[in-house]
Amino acid sequence: MIDPIGTVPVFLAVTSQYSQTIRRRIAIKASAVAALVLVFFVVVGEVLLSAMAIPLPAFQVAGGIVLFLFAMTMIFGEGKIEQERKMCEQSTEAAIFPLAIPSIASPGAILAAVMMTENSLYNVTEQFQTLLVILAVLLIAMIFMLLAGRIQTIIGKSGANLISRVMGIILGSVAVANVLEGIKIYFAI
Repeated sequence: MIDPIGTVPVFLAVTSQYSQTIRRRIAIKASAVAALVLVFFVVVGEVLLSAMAIPLPAFQVAGGIVLFLFAMTMIFGEGKIEQERKMCEQSTEAAIFPLAIPSIASPGAILAAVMMTENSLYNVTEQFQTLLVILAVLLIAMIFMLLAGRIQTIIGKSGANLISRVMGIILGSVAVANVLEGIKIYFAI
């Protein structure tokens, strides 16, 4: 759900007017903010949903629908990269918006963080392992942002657009699976 490669063009667009030192700070800050958001949802996401009387299967179905709509825009629309570039034109704090949220800590990543740490399915050790994987992927995203200039010369704009559309197809499949699983769990209860 976290797309380190898809974040690179957004990072380049957001930071094009900054020096290398400021770019480095923005990459680190965006990664740290995304980590805080995802850790928050790992720790209290399920509790928050329970407090609001939202069953996890309902959250899974709603998240799946949102993810599916987002995936369709990645496939048929302008794509994630172009949409987030437009967002960054209106942003004054590039590290937080659109980099940390929604580029890195996307709605899909938040949903995955909650679903993959469900207390009734996963013990504390498994939840901790999931958290470590999330942090490792965030580290990879930060490294990609730090190497963004080099990556851009390798994949180019067309390559980034192609990757975004392929990721949209995969995300659409994940979204449908989430909806079907949520419906199955809801009616099994």
